[in-house]
Amino acid sequence: MTAQQLVYNRPAEFFEEALPIGNGRIGAMVYGGTAVDSLSLNDITLWTGEPDRGLDHPDLKGWVYDGCLEAVRGALSEENYPLAESLNCRLQGHYSENYQPLGRLYIEYDNAAEVTDYKRSLDISKAVAEVFCRRGGKAFRAEYFASSPDSVIVIRLRSKSPFKAKIRFSTPQRAEISSQGRRITADGYTAWHSYPRDYMTGPGQFLWDPERGIHFRTVISADAKQVKAIDGGLEISGRRAEILIVNSTSFAGFDRDPVKQGLDYKSLARNNIDHAEKMLPGALRRRHEKDYRALYGRFSIDLGRTPDSVRALPTDVQLRRYTDLKENNPELEVLYCQFGRYLLISSSRTPAVPANLQGLWNENPSPPWSSNYTTNINLEENYWGSELTGLGELHAVLLDFIKALKVNGEAAARDIYGITPGWCLGQNSDIWALAQPVGLRSGHPSWANWTMGGAWLSTHIWEHYLFSRDKDRLKEDYPALKGAAGFLLEWLVEKDGELISSPGTSPENLYLTPEGFIGSTLYGCTADLAIARECLMDASAAAKLLGDEEFAARTEEALAKLRPFRIGKEGALQEWYHDWKDYDPCHRHQSHLFGLYPGHQITPADPALAAACAKTLQTRGFETTGWSCAWRINLYARLGDGENAYRMLRRLLRYVSPDGYSGADARRGGGTYPNLMDAHSPFQIDGNFGGSAAIVEMLVQSSPEGTQLLPALPKAWPDGYVRGVRTREGKSISFKWKDYESQ
Repeated sequence: MTAQQLVYNRPAEFFEEALPIGNGRIGAMVYGGTAVDSLSLNDITLWTGEPDRGLDHPDLKGWVYDGCLEAVRGALSEENYPLAESLNCRLQGHYSENYQPLGRLYIEYDNAAEVTDYKRSLDISKAVAEVFCRRGGKAFRAEYFASSPDSVIVIRLRSKSPFKAKIRFSTPQRAEISSQGRRITADGYTAWHSYPRDYMTGPGQFLWDPERGIHFRTVISADAKQVKAIDGGLEISGRRAEILIVNSTSFAGFDRDPVKQGLDYKSLARNNIDHAEKMLPGALRRRHEKDYRALYGRFSIDLGRTPDSVRALPTDVQLRRYTDLKENNPELEVLYCQFGRYLLISSSRTPAVPANLQGLWNENPSPPWSSNYTTNINLEENYWGSELTGLGELHAVLLDFIKALKVNGEAAARDIYGITPGWCLGQNSDIWALAQPVGLRSGHPSWANWTMGGAWLSTHIWEHYLFSRDKDRLKEDYPALKGAAGFLLEWLVEKDGELISSPGTSPENLYLTPEGFIGSTLYGCTADLAIARECLMDASAAAKLLGDEEFAARTEEALAKLRPFRIGKEGALQEWYHDWKDYDPCHRHQSHLFGLYPGHQITPADPALAAACAKTLQTRGFETTGWSCAWRINLYARLGDGENAYRMLRRLLRYVSPDGYSGADARRGGGTYPNLMDAHSPFQIDGNFGGSAAIVEMLVQSSPEGTQLLPALPKAWPDGYVRGVRTREGKSISFKWKDYESQ
C-alpha cells in the first residue's frame, strides 16, 4: 500500500469492507468477489417522496400552529420546563423522506478453478478500483471506475484464459427488468412517501403509486466475444469484457413534480448508454482520469514515512495494528486525509444535491436516519474540508441547496413560527428541501425542535467567499444569508437587556435541573447564540461589502445585545442559560463549542474562554462516535493543542468491525471500518470529511487578516509538507517543515 491506495487480500463480505466509487451522481460499492462479484448501486437523486407541501402535507392534515410558539415561550417565562418540553412538541412537522438504493449488479462466474494471489485495491489518485487474482494459475483482472464526463460506471474484465459469466440486476424498488441483445434494462419508481424506520416499519412505511414518485431507468450493457440475453440478464464469455452501467432519474428539482414535470429519464439513459458504447474503453478511462485528477491533484500532503514492513500490509491489517499496537503510520493518516477528498469528489458533483448522511453510498431502503441531510452538524461537517483542500466548486453544490432550503424555509418560518421575512430550517432535510421541524409531535424536542439549521448552513456562504473572493457568487447567495439572519432578528427575544433564543435546545443533549428534571427545551442556549452570532457577523460583513448598509446596521445592533459566552462554576464553557449540569457529561455533541469551531468567535487570544473550551473537551472525553471524534480534533486544533488533537485523531482511526460481523473479535463503537469509511456507528460519512479537514486544520489556520502555519503540529509529525492549501485570505499556499517542534 502507498499513501494513495487502499489494498486488501480478500473479497469484501460486508458493506464496510467494500470499495466506494462514484462520479458525483451515480456510484457503487465494489465487493470484488471471485465466484460471484457484486456492486451495490446508487444514484444521489433517487429518493422517496415528492415536492414538499408545507402545512398541506397529508401527515399534517388539520394541524394548527397558531399560538404554539407563544405557549412554549409562556411556559419558559414561568420557568415551567416540563410544560415547555411538552408544548414544544406541538411545533413539530413531518419527517424527511428516505434516500434509496438503486439496486445490485451481480457477475456470476462459471469457472470453478482455484483462485490464488488475490488482491483488491482502490487507487484514490486515479479513482479506479481493481481486483487481480489467478484462476487456475492464469491471471485475471477486473477494473471499476465511475466516469463523470461520460456519466457511466465501467467494469473491464481481462483474463489470460477464457471465462464465462452471467450478469443480472436486482432492485428493491418497484421495477420491470428485461434483457435484449447486449443490454439489461430496468424501468422503475420509488415510493411517493415514506417514513423513517425509527417512526414506522412494516406495512405503511412506504406508499407506492406508479403515477407518483421519482422514476428511473437503469441500463447495463456488455461487450464480449459472446453476449446472450437470458432470463432478464446476460451471459458473456471470452477473454475480455466491458460492462457499462448508466442510470437516470426523473428528478428535476426540489419543487418539480417528478412525474408531471420530471426529466425525460428514459431518453437520458438511452443517450448515455449509446454514447458510452461508442467510446473505446481506453478512452473512457482516460477521460475519467483527466477529469478526476483536475480536482484531486490540487492538494497534496506528506507527514512522513511508514516502515516498508508495515506499508506492505493490507489496509485493514494496518488499521488494526495502528489501533492495537499503537504503531506510527503517517502514510495511513495521509491516506485517510486524501480519502476524505476522494469521497467528496465522488459524491458531490450534482447541482443542489449535496452529499448526504452516507455521501452517495447506501444499500438499505430504510437506512439509519433516512440517510438524509442532518443539519445540526452532519451536513455542515461534510464540507469542512472542501475549501481548505481546493474543492470549492463541490462546496458550491451545498450553496445551491441552500437556495432551495430558503424557499421552503420561508414558508416554515411563516406558517409554524409566524415570522416573516426570513427563513429557518430544522434538524432534518431531504432532496425536496424540507425545512419544517420534524417529529410529528412525538419526536423528542432535543433533536426535533432545533431551529438553527438555516443560520448554521448560511455561514457556509461567507466561508466560500473568504476562500474564493468570488463577489459575483456572494451576490447570488446573499439573499439566503440575509434571510437566515433576518429570521434571527425576529426570533431572538430580550431578557434582562440581552438578546437570547426562546425556545432553544442544545442539539440532542439534555440538561439536569437542580430539582432533578431532565429536559432539553430552554431559552438562551449557548449553541443557539453562538450560531446566531456567527450568522449575524457573516451577514453584516456581506451586507457591508455589497452596500446593504441598512441591514448591516440592524445586524450590528443585534450583535451588540446578544448574550455573551459564560463560564460555569466548574470552569467549563456554560452550555445552558443557567449553570446546570449535563444529563450526560460525555455526550457526543459539543454544540456549545461552535464559537471555537467551526465558528471564529473564541481563540487562544482569549485565554479564559479558550481554557473553558478545553475544560469542556476534557469532560467530554475521548470516547465518542466517529463524526464527533472528527469535530473534537478540529476543536483541539483551534486551541493549538496538537497532542490532544493527535490523540483524538488516533481515536478516530480506531479499527471497527463491519456491522454484520459476529466473530469473537468483533469491534464495535465509533471509529473507522476496514474500508476506511467512518463508523458512527453505523456508517456515516461526516466523520471522514471532518477528519480529513481536521488533519489540515492542525497544519494551517487562517482568517481574513492572516494565516498561521503549524498551529497544532503534534510530535508525531516532525517532518512533512502540504501543497495547495487554500486560506481565508483567498490564497493558495504550500510549505514544508523539518525537525519542527510546535510551541
